[in-house]
Amino acid sequence: MCQLLGMNCNTPTDIVFSFEGFAKRGGMTDHHSDGWGIAFFEDRACRLLIDSEPSIASPVADLVRAYPIKSLNVIAHIRKATQGDVNLENCHPFVRELWGRHWVFAHNGNLLDFTHDPHSIYQPVGSTDSEMAFCTLLQKLRDAHPTASAQNPPSIAQISKTLSDIVPAIAAHGTFNFCLSNGQALWAHCSTNLYYIVREYPFTTAHLMDADVMIDFAQHTTVDDRVAVIATQPLTDDEVWHKMSKHEFRVFKDGKPCLCSESQ
Repeated sequence: MCQLLGMNCNTPTDIVFSFEGFAKRGGMTDHHSDGWGIAFFEDRACRLLIDSEPSIASPVADLVRAYPIKSLNVIAHIRKATQGDVNLENCHPFVRELWGRHWVFAHNGNLLDFTHDPHSIYQPVGSTDSEMAFCTLLQKLRDAHPTASAQNPPSIAQISKTLSDIVPAIAAHGTFNFCLSNGQALWAHCSTNLYYIVREYPFTTAHLMDADVMIDFAQHTTVDDRVAVIATQPLTDDEVWHKMSKHEFRVFKDGKPCLCSESQ
């Protein structure tokens, strides 16, 4: 299946270290070679980079390594195709607008017999179950808050509650690990494998699993910094990563995780 990477923090931070190991899983240390993508939020909008080539051989991935874009919320994805051809329109993350903000979504898993309302405002561009699920999530969010607008959007708490009500019905179709963000927070749901770590003062060193690269975070941070990293599998071999349980759903805000729900 695919690989997910998310980052949520309280001050703009680059993801170069985590991405260095993560990108190796797109054809070098793992077999996920059917495209990749990454989205960096800047306030209400995001920079989206996608490529149908494996991340290990992608010039676009080289750009991400060389250009340390700082962001409060980042979502990246390496694809192992289960539904849909290997092409650009099926590469994650997917982006849509809701309440005057970009929303970004990436999925790891396989949803069987999942269908999407053909009359929905949100329609898939590609042919993946993942994009259909994203369009369904956004339409149901919109329907649940009919008076909301860009000037008066729901709160993070209200959005989290609505998502926790919506997600189980989609997850019932199969494996539904995902990361979702609107630039204000990052939501993560686990069906099978999803881990997270919170890095904060006092910062230590870390070594990547997929590359012989080490960093001393204390040299690149302040005492007030806090960063949460979410990944399908741990990215480092000398830190303690927290494994999310089946059906666990969390929202990350300012680098802090909060449990939204854990229901069957």
